[in-house]
Amino acid sequence: MSLTYRKAGVDITKGSKLIDVIKPYVRSTFRPGVLSDIGSFSASFKVKSSKFKNPVLMSSTDGVGTKLKIAFMLNKHSTVGIDLVAMCVNDILTGGAEPLFFLDYLATGKLSIGRAADIIKGIADGCKMAGCALIGGETAEMPGFYKAGEYDLAGFSVGVVEKNRIVSGANIRNGDVIIGLASSGLHSNGYSLARKLFFGVKKYRPNKKIQGLDRSIGGELLKPTKIYVKSVLKILKQFNIKGMAHITGGGITDNLPRIFPERSGLKAVVMKAGWPVPEIFKIIRSLGKISDREMFRTFNMGVGYVLVVRSADASRIVKKLNSAKEKAFIIGHIEKGRRGVIYT
Repeated sequence: MSLTYRKAGVDITKGSKLIDVIKPYVRSTFRPGVLSDIGSFSASFKVKSSKFKNPVLMSSTDGVGTKLKIAFMLNKHSTVGIDLVAMCVNDILTGGAEPLFFLDYLATGKLSIGRAADIIKGIADGCKMAGCALIGGETAEMPGFYKAGEYDLAGFSVGVVEKNRIVSGANIRNGDVIIGLASSGLHSNGYSLARKLFFGVKKYRPNKKIQGLDRSIGGELLKPTKIYVKSVLKILKQFNIKGMAHITGGGITDNLPRIFPERSGLKAVVMKAGWPVPEIFKIIRSLGKISDREMFRTFNMGVGYVLVVRSADASRIVKKLNSAKEKAFIIGHIEKGRRGVIYT
């Protein structure tokens, strides 16, 4: 018997077919500046020089984490790509950057064209939500490396901001106001704890309905991460935003202080009653008998993104965001004190 790459577990023909299937999804994300087409060895993007005097590039890379396990359970793969894009573009947005382009990496044991196409369509959907172009990526078939039906996802995004418009947090001061933007659920963090609770300790099936939720527990956990790019970029054009934080692993507790100046002597005072906590977090807290301290350090608790602004601007910014259908709340303020977050 003659041994071939295909017999060893890698089907190059499938990879070529996948490119043909995903071309419409990828091209649908293209924006001015894209110079290369799908299938090139590298991707090219030209920053419009007339738009910027002193452009600064910002970048971020991330994955989806163990949320992918929920996609495997439900055999639903069309939204995890949105999560992937969100985790990257929301990060570079915190510096005031407009996302320009995105690249993805999909690795699996055995390539399924249908499943891979669903994943990449989700990535394209996320890119359109963020206004950035999906200009490249890599699909790796790695037999023996992943369990049957499983895969991993990673992504990389680049954005641009005028140097004098970078949002660094350096000007945050005592008396500034904290605005929280509502999350769509768990986003892409805290899933190791949530999976342990629902499918380990409680031994629920992913299709189980729980009182208080409008969908199954699996469906709730698979809700895609919210992308804040377009609404926040509009606010940045109208107001002086002092600092921004993407609320990911570590919750408000760990992420908000990251934007405070190192030796500022400032702390955040966050009002727990300042926003409606989604039911899923209440269920997790109750079923798992989890302390508030642990909840606020593991999950976003309903706030996926935070702005720090002048007190004089706070109400107008909230009004603008709400009118743009972005649920926003004044959730606290900045005080002098030891760097960190206290909850009231």
